Amino acid sequence: MATRRRRRLRKRTRRQLQGWSSVAAVVAVVWLVGNWAAVWPVLVVALGVIVVAGVGWRLWRAHSDAVGQDRKWRAQEEAKARELSMTEVDALSWQNFEAYIADLCRRDGCTKVVVSGKSGDLGADVVGYFPDGRKLVVQCKKYAPERSVSSQDMQKFVGTARLEHGADVAVFVTICRTFTKAAQGLALRQSIVALHRDLLGSWVKGAHLETLVPLGGLGDGRTKRNSPA
Repeated sequence: MATRRRRRLRKRTRRQLQGWSSVAAVVAVVWLVGNWAAVWPVLVVALGVIVVAGVGWRLWRAHSDAVGQDRKWRAQEEAKARELSMTEVDALSWQNFEAYIADLCRRDGCTKVVVSGKSGDLGADVVGYFPDGRKLVVQCKKYAPERSVSSQDMQKFVGTARLEHGADVAVFVTICRTFTKAAQGLALRQSIVALHRDLLGSWVKGAHLETLVPLGGLGDGRTKRNSPA
């Protein structure tokens, strides 16, 4: 019984709402007809605003899509250019790779740049000084591009870069595409500049070492040492 009553009540309510809606619609139409001279300019303006807003929104969306596609294309082209610039680097022996990194340091204004070129260098493959006197120590790892630099490699460099060699800026550069998560985390905690393949590719293409330092870690080398005579 209660269920039937609720159903009847809902039906009655729907009929009442439909009735009042019909009455309201009739009243609105009568009012519009009686006041059409005053209403139609407002309707025209409102319609114009809606049309203009719609066109503007579509133009904005088209522009945003075009900008997004352009940025994506530029990023892809930059990645291709970096890979092309890395072709000759990939072909270098590890000794020539270290010498090449030293040349990049000299190109960017570093002085007193020397290359170890031997095993047992305790992580200091390249040593030099920035123009403002900061000492630069670079560890070079020429692994295969598909490999990742491990945390063990980073730990060894962390243990010698500053304590053994007195680095103000310690740079770990590799042609590998990535550092492992543990290696990257260690580099950040210990202020080691970690330059993977993409950043090295930018360096090869002309980016200045000073601009890459903040991108590869926290190794900004705030302590300045005097360059040796």
